[in-house]
Amino acid sequence: MKAAIYGRHQSKNFAATIDALIGHLQNHDIEFVLFDPLKNFLEKSKREELNYEVFKTHTDIHDKVDVMISVGGDGTLLDTVALVRDSGIPIMGINSGRLGFLASIKLDKIAEAVESMAKGHFGLDQRTLLKVESNSEIFGDQNFALNELTIHKKDTSSMITIHTYLNGEYLNSYWADGLIISTPTGSTGYSLSCGGPIIVPQSENFIITPIAPHNLNVRPIIVSDRDVITFEIEGRGKHYLASLDSKSYTIDASVKIAVKKEEFKINLMRMNNQNFLSTLRDKLMWGLDNRN
Repeated sequence: MKAAIYGRHQSKNFAATIDALIGHLQNHDIEFVLFDPLKNFLEKSKREELNYEVFKTHTDIHDKVDVMISVGGDGTLLDTVALVRDSGIPIMGINSGRLGFLASIKLDKIAEAVESMAKGHFGLDQRTLLKVESNSEIFGDQNFALNELTIHKKDTSSMITIHTYLNGEYLNSYWADGLIISTPTGSTGYSLSCGGPIIVPQSENFIITPIAPHNLNVRPIIVSDRDVITFEIEGRGKHYLASLDSKSYTIDASVKIAVKKEEFKINLMRMNNQNFLSTLRDKLMWGLDNRN
C-alpha cells in the first residue's frame, strides 16, 4: 500500500503531527509520498534535508497511490479533491483544524486509523460533486466542487439580483448578497450557516440557499441533482465573486453559469465505527441534553 500525504502547515505542532503520522505508516510498512510544499515545511522546521518522495500535481499520484491522507481541516480536505479528481483514490481526513465534518479523524486516533487502513478495516462514503460550466471557462479544468458554488456581490455593499432557472424554466429572482448551490456534503458548510437544511449524502439533491435575502419569505429550496441550474446576474457593481469550494474568481454580468451533477464521485474513507449520523451528533453535539 502507498499513501499520499497532503497538508497546509498551520501551527507549531503541525510538524509533530506529520512526524507521528509518518511513524505510524512506517510501522505498518506503508509507503508514502509527501506534497512538495509540505516536505519543504518539514525540512525548515527540522533544519535538515529529508529523503522523502514528493508529488506536486494530480498527475504525480494518479494510478500510483492507494489512499490520499489529508491533514488539516475541512478546507484542506477540499484541496485534495482537486488532486484526486476522477481517480477514485479514497481520502482519509485527519482533523488538526476545528470542526471537521469531512476531516473527522481526531489527532489522538491517528494510530488507530492507520492500523485500520493497513488491515482494510474501513468503509467508503461516495460523495456527489457539482460541476460548473460557463461561457468563459472561469474554473478551467478544476470546474468541480465537493461542497458548493457561491455567487456573491463584490464591488458594492448593495445587494445583487440573481435570476435563477431550473432546466431552463424560471424559478426565482434572488435579491440578496449572494446565492449558494450546495451538494449534500456541503449542506453542513456555508449553506448551513445561512439557514440551509442538512441533507444526508445519498439524497441525490442540490440545495439553493440565498445569502441575506431582501425578501423574508425567500427560503432555501431542495432540488434534484438531475436538474441543471442556470443564472443571470445583475446589480450596481460591474463585478461579482464566484467561488467553487476554495477557489474564487471575479466575474461580470456577461458570464453565463450552469450547475449540474459531476459524472464522477469522491470516496471518503470512513472507519468502521463512523458514519454520517455519528459525525453529526459529535460535531453538532446533538443528544447532549440531560433529558436525552
